Amino acid sequence: MRRAVLVNGVPASGKSTLSRNIVRGLVAAGVPAVPLGLDTVKEGLFAHIGTGDREHNRMLGRASYHAIFNSIAGFPDRLLPVIDAWHGFQPADVLREHLARARIDRAVEIWVTIAPALAAERYRSRSAARHAGHLPASYADELYQLAQRARPMALGPVIEVDGAAPMPPDIPMRILVALGIEARDGE
Repeated sequence: MRRAVLVNGVPASGKSTLSRNIVRGLVAAGVPAVPLGLDTVKEGLFAHIGTGDREHNRMLGRASYHAIFNSIAGFPDRLLPVIDAWHGFQPADVLREHLARARIDRAVEIWVTIAPALAAERYRSRSAARHAGHLPASYADELYQLAQRARPMALGPVIEVDGAAPMPPDIPMRILVALGIEARDGE
């Protein structure tokens, strides 16, 4: 059985930090976890394809998302991908198709909650230091609205985590239980 962890939440919710901590926790539990981040792939595309308008940004986001799941399709079953992305930027059917193509039978979703005002504040404060291909600081106003209505994809078990707080130490074990994986001695 192939499994995956979907770290989901609006931009600036804390997904990337949480993903790094989840991977560390899973590896410490003896599970070979592999981090995959939408922005990591997208920034590689910016470097070689270039930046552009909002539609160009969205196109590179879709391409990055597709590339992540194509990569997972080639992974050995024992590797557990931890996918850091705002999965709600595409319809649920797109995610279902990607999961099927990657032969993922079971996914647990880590839903990162964030107050709309905090998401907007974080986005504004980090925008100057991010790659120029990302949406500008002015996106924070739209993000505020998005954060008010965003919900998990809920294609499997959902574990909710507060993006404004440190990761609860039991999250890696809760993930393993939700995926039916036994922890092994850390490596």
